[in-house]
Order: sequence, then C-alpha cells, then structure tokens
Amino acid sequence: MDPSLVPTEAFEAMVVDALDALPGWILPIVSEMAVLVEDEQDPSEVEPGLLRLGVYRGIPRTRGGGRVPGTLPDTITVYRIPILAVCSGVEEVRERVLKVVGHEVGHAMGLPESRLRELGWH
Repeated sequence: MDPSLVPTEAFEAMVVDALDALPGWILPIVSEMAVLVEDEQDPSEVEPGLLRLGVYRGIPRTRGGGRVPGTLPDTITVYRIPILAVCSGVEEVRERVLKVVGHEVGHAMGLPESRLRELGWH
C-alpha cells in the first residue's frame, strides 16, 4: 500500500484509537509505557527475513513486578511502513494496528502466545 495514503498523522491517530480500544484491565500497564510510531525499524536492528510490525522493549510485568523508580519507561514502537506494506486498504491498516498494539502490550504483560491468540492479537 502506498504510504502516502496513510500519512504519519493519520497513522498516529489509529494507534491512539487502538490504545483506546484496549480492555480496561490493561490500561494501568499501558499508562506507564511510552508508545511510539516510527516509519521503519532502525537498520542496525533489522533481522534478515523478519518483517517487524512493532516491538516491545522492557521488562514484562510477570518478570519485574513493575518499573523501577528513576528508570525510563518500557516502550512499544509501531512501524508504519511495514504495516502499510502488508495491508491493502485503510480499514485493514486500522485492524492491523489494533492487532500489533495489542500484541506488543501482551508482551509487556508477559502473556504467552496462546493467550495473545485468544485475544485476537496474534
């Protein structure tokens, strides 16, 4: 899909809508995180043969028990260009953004892939 069809501002609004659509029980965790939008992954982090649509960086809640005071927040980064590359229309982009945001939040919570599938975030 042509990236000009979903400019950065519109894509960022989709990410905000996806965050707003998450279940209420997730909001306390998300409120402590930084959610970022980037066009693409840093080339130095690209793994050959792997198309990343988003990434969670931090310590899952099941491992660390929460953020240590004075440290930077965990982050979720959503990649605009790769998501547009796997979508054929704007509505599909919306759906994919919701799935990617949910998936990465699930990683932050330490949810197993089986639970992410149950939630529709895999």
